[in-house]
Amino acid sequence: MQERSAFSAAQADAGAEELKKEIAVFSDNFQRVKTEISKRIAGYSGVIDMVLFTLFSGGHALLEGVPGIGKTQLVKTVADVFSLKFKRVQFTPDLMPSDVLGSHTLIEDGNGNKHLKFNEGPVFCNILLADEINRATPKTQSALLECMAEGTVSIANTKFTLSPPFFVLATENPLEMEGTFPLPEAQLDRFMMKINLSYPTFEQLDSIVERYASAVEPTVECVIAPETVIKMQRLVRQVIVADDVKNYAINIIKKTHPDYKDAPADVKKYVKFGSSPRGLLSLMLTSKARALIKGRINVAFEDLRAVADNVLNHRIILNFEGLADGISPSSIVSQVVS
Repeated sequence: MQERSAFSAAQADAGAEELKKEIAVFSDNFQRVKTEISKRIAGYSGVIDMVLFTLFSGGHALLEGVPGIGKTQLVKTVADVFSLKFKRVQFTPDLMPSDVLGSHTLIEDGNGNKHLKFNEGPVFCNILLADEINRATPKTQSALLECMAEGTVSIANTKFTLSPPFFVLATENPLEMEGTFPLPEAQLDRFMMKINLSYPTFEQLDSIVERYASAVEPTVECVIAPETVIKMQRLVRQVIVADDVKNYAINIIKKTHPDYKDAPADVKKYVKFGSSPRGLLSLMLTSKARALIKGRINVAFEDLRAVADNVLNHRIILNFEGLADGISPSSIVSQVVS
């Protein structure tokens, strides 16, 4: 019996050491990717973190900000650092769903027989840049619903499976700008995070001039292979969540709903709809990714608080009074988390 107990303890110690090594490799890969991205992107360290948390959690990210502050450049740089198939779609009002997903064409073979051939759209890739996604009509925006949620594309009763890993990194301009269409709530909910890019500081602007107004623009190296990305995604899901941390996350989601008895006063007054269960899963997965970066195999309360705003701000739907009073969804999230 003692020998068996000693053997089990040895196995547990060996497993713990192996896990420590995997965490160290995960953190090292994360830092290598971030370092390469930072060669092109001035500042925005927190934004880069959130984008990478999303990717390594297997989700999709929506970047919002005024034109010209580097949203598209950030996504293109991410694609250059990852050894993944990259496609870009410039969303415009006349863009059709078939322009994104693909379509069938009628072709004739050498014998004169005619048959349909499917031409893959740009969505058949690993990283899809949906540039200025809110400049397309809701019909075209909704073309991404299935592939973002299930990793598949259904056309003419045929289902196609997208090759993993698959990420949608979308950019959008603020809704106050002309020529934009608000994303449907179902579309917004598919994004694991919505990341707001503020206007650059003086130091960031100075760095941008140094990098892009010179004779040689900064270059980045590809440092992550597809199989490494998939392995890192699997490790994220192995992170442990204690019951009290899990209950804290559930309470955060519950308190975004105005009909919940313990919801904050501003939620009951200004919120029409709160977060979906998908928001809870996004909160947990991105918190797990952050825990690994901090060298932990368990999620802490601080991990949940660090990612809550980016995970939930686009899932808070304000009512008329909230819109009229100019209430920010981020301020609602802040009250809920505290």
